[in-house]
Amino acid sequence: MEVMNPTILKWRQAAEEDPDAFWGSAADKLPWFRRWDRVFEWNPPTFSWFKGGLTNISYNSLDVHVQRGWGGHAAIVSLNERGEREVYTYAELLSAVKDVAAALRGAGVKRGDRVGIYMPTSARAVISMLACARIGALHIVVFAGFGSSALAERMRYAGAKLLLTSNLTYRKGKDVQLKGIVDDAVIKTEGLIEKVVVWQRGSQPIAMTEGRDITWEQFMALGANQSTTHEVMESNEPAFILATSGTTARPKLAVHTHGGYQVGIFSDAQWMFGMKPYDIWWSTSDIGWIVGHSYIVYAPLLVGSTTIVYEGALDYPAPSSFYRTLEHEHVTGIFTSPTAVRMLMGHGTAAAETSDLSAVERVFCAGEPLNEPAWEWIQKDVFKNRTPVIDHWWQTETGGPVIGNPYGIATLPIKPGSATIPLPGYSVEIVTPEGRPCGPNERGIVVIKRPFPSLIPTLWGETERYGEDYWKRISGAYYTGDAAMIDEDGYVWFSGRADEIIKIAGHRIGTIEVETALLRHPAVAEAGVTGRPDELRGEVISAFVVVRPGHTPNDELRAALRQTVRDELGAVVVIGDIEFVHILPKTRSGKIMRRVLKAVVTGKDPGDVSTIEDEGSVEEAREAWTSLHEALQKNNQPPAGQ
Repeated sequence: MEVMNPTILKWRQAAEEDPDAFWGSAADKLPWFRRWDRVFEWNPPTFSWFKGGLTNISYNSLDVHVQRGWGGHAAIVSLNERGEREVYTYAELLSAVKDVAAALRGAGVKRGDRVGIYMPTSARAVISMLACARIGALHIVVFAGFGSSALAERMRYAGAKLLLTSNLTYRKGKDVQLKGIVDDAVIKTEGLIEKVVVWQRGSQPIAMTEGRDITWEQFMALGANQSTTHEVMESNEPAFILATSGTTARPKLAVHTHGGYQVGIFSDAQWMFGMKPYDIWWSTSDIGWIVGHSYIVYAPLLVGSTTIVYEGALDYPAPSSFYRTLEHEHVTGIFTSPTAVRMLMGHGTAAAETSDLSAVERVFCAGEPLNEPAWEWIQKDVFKNRTPVIDHWWQTETGGPVIGNPYGIATLPIKPGSATIPLPGYSVEIVTPEGRPCGPNERGIVVIKRPFPSLIPTLWGETERYGEDYWKRISGAYYTGDAAMIDEDGYVWFSGRADEIIKIAGHRIGTIEVETALLRHPAVAEAGVTGRPDELRGEVISAFVVVRPGHTPNDELRAALRQTVRDELGAVVVIGDIEFVHILPKTRSGKIMRRVLKAVVTGKDPGDVSTIEDEGSVEEAREAWTSLHEALQKNNQPPAGQ
């Protein structure tokens, strides 16, 4: 069956025949202070996009729209789980960004300086990000859920001297204190942080360090008589830094630029998401992640749409809260995570049935593969097959989508569980560890053969590490670290991280495949699996399962789950043990920490695990490991392998 749409084939052909012309045309859709001299220049391992072009991502997100008469249109709707709501039009947002830009200059921040942001997902945090970019400073946002060590580490590696924060954030009805974490982190930076700006929420007094800490009001007063104008930035100058985890405990500081990143995420906003100026767009992520940077903040504002900025838990104060927000705000496009979908699925469909979801035109998921049972639930049970639910794939380093169903160009048939196809303009292959191209349905490693505009060109302060980690593992290709296969129709099926593949008697089994099979059983809410050593087969599977309410975890259920996996995947997939737990260890962004599962089944502390890839920091791993052991102990079960 021919599934590829002729329009998509035409786009692909254009990109393959002349990639410079393809991306040059995409860049022409954005305004520039000065057009570039050359579209692309590659000096391996790094590269330049739109060299000589002059731009500013904050200016194009705000000033351009106000100048074209769009100033009265809502830019941001800032919500939180407590029902508070704040709206900024494009004109109001620009004015607020100018004020903070002036305050930053008054605080001594200059072009090229790094500014830390440790704040809740809120209008004030977004304004701070845009203000940094406006004056040519680099923001480094840290998720306001990380501990003091993670915060200090990121500030230290970035060389940030100013930190913007809040005294607290809201989560599941609680005030989560941030200022104490900041105080500890500043001590750990050993004098690097010179100034801390504190946005006070609530009426409780805050402990302030004299000479270092200032209130938000004092900070804003520094902007008196300061310039509010934007800096004109060369296309390849950094816009921001964002930490991603690496092969060691030390995070990698990904660098995204004003020009290439802007072109990439703006193009994908239209090609992948079909984003339009009249959209009311809700990405349920956090500003501490790349999804928050790209598709809460920059891309929706570049397009001129309305973006929802949400703080708190999606299912608080009730499971219906998420759906009520969709109805009340008339949301037209949703970007969420498979973890969020499975969480909502655990509450059942009744929570959705009291809300009018007719405004929603499309739903997108990313972060890890959207298992078929979860896709079926949200596609059929929640949205009654009226709204396409589309999976796709990307990473912090890519800035935006690389593999997906190009909704904004032409929608392909959906194959549940597949991320669909490499998007036009993105040269993706599946290869063996030796670099040999894989055939159809042969599992291998996902690599990128040619840079695209939103791909990071370097790591902050670690050019050599950038080349070693990304471009030298497989000759002539960018190493993503993810495993997948491409079927006979060109659809990509991810099976987990390349180093998470389980090898049973010579057969290579993907963690995602096994987890999806477990989710087929109606008693399973969530599942995480890893391999553990086995003398006979090399490895067998250890599974960790969260059971839905109303089901009893017992040996009978264990036997049923083993049979379900056998029926789905065959007898070769041998499950050694199944542990029932109340929670799965996850990163702050919701990804299952399979490295922690591996540590548990082998009886190791996660601090001894040398490859913490995209599952977060060592600090997170230790917390998750402790939580998982506690969950097992509550059930009077020893950790597997012990």
